[in-house]
Amino acid sequence: MRGSLFYQTGCSLWRRQRRPKAKPHCRIISSASFSTADHDEGDAFQSNPSKVKIFDRHLKRKQRDRAAWLLRPNDSFIHAVAENLVDRLEDCKKTFPTALCLGGSSQAVRQMLRGRGAIEKLIMMDTSYDMLKACKSSQADSSYENIETSYVVGDEEFLPIKESSVDLIISCLGLHWANDLPGAMIQCKLALKPDGLFLASILGGETLKELRIACTVAQMEREGGISPRVSPLAQVRDAGNLLTRAGFSLPGVDVDEYVVRYKSALDLIEHLRAMGETNALLQRSNILKRETALATAAIYDSMFAAEDGTIPATFQVIYMTTRKNNKQQPTRKYMQ
Repeated sequence: MRGSLFYQTGCSLWRRQRRPKAKPHCRIISSASFSTADHDEGDAFQSNPSKVKIFDRHLKRKQRDRAAWLLRPNDSFIHAVAENLVDRLEDCKKTFPTALCLGGSSQAVRQMLRGRGAIEKLIMMDTSYDMLKACKSSQADSSYENIETSYVVGDEEFLPIKESSVDLIISCLGLHWANDLPGAMIQCKLALKPDGLFLASILGGETLKELRIACTVAQMEREGGISPRVSPLAQVRDAGNLLTRAGFSLPGVDVDEYVVRYKSALDLIEHLRAMGETNALLQRSNILKRETALATAAIYDSMFAAEDGTIPATFQVIYMTTRKNNKQQPTRKYMQ
């Protein structure tokens, strides 16, 4: 067990199966350029090609707008996931002049790049205009590499990126909110140049298992039934199949489990809001009874509290690493 890290709120984080930390590259960094697409409230989000409707993407955009104002600059959990994801660039001898960063924890990814991959041009894309503004502001106040950076308001389900135009796509904790995850990955594959690299991390099905149990028990006791309060997430066994289905070659999948400790269930909910990870199901119940909420917190504490009074929350993170095949598949010819 590694040593603990601490949030500003006093929460601690332990990480299991930590990868060896590579020595960071140090360079003198200059400010990035800024060019953003015009922002229209209903423009880019009306043309969603996905027929599968599980999540309310309009609500998720609003949640990310709120998260932009609640964002914690030193979030140990987010930074640990982003660092583990970007570390994979150290294993690649190939350089990636043009990179696309998709939604999620893009600000943490930008901070962790620092020379890795020899990136010259970086495209930051998010559904939330406020999140992009917050990301740009944080870069303006710090020293960064001389990377040409542009900001685009766009949806992962309908990428506004030309085919075969980027060398690297990074998505940190964002794609698990896509209604059509295989379709989003196929679009990422099309946007990559031959031999391009795709790096992604998503929350897995074991995430917030303690909260799921406490919510279920509280609803059964207080309401006599249950309604979905925690969003469904992909299982580890499905991650490799998703990459193969999207047409990627040499898919690689590994899993990390993070246990974050909070002072109370309320602190956990506040952290989820700051990450933009609150419930966005279409078929959700919009009303949470006060008695059910109090019962959930009490059950959570009674079932999972540690001796020091803190409560744990498990975050399972699935990491996916793969490339776009640089050769076209041979066409089979059949003879009668």
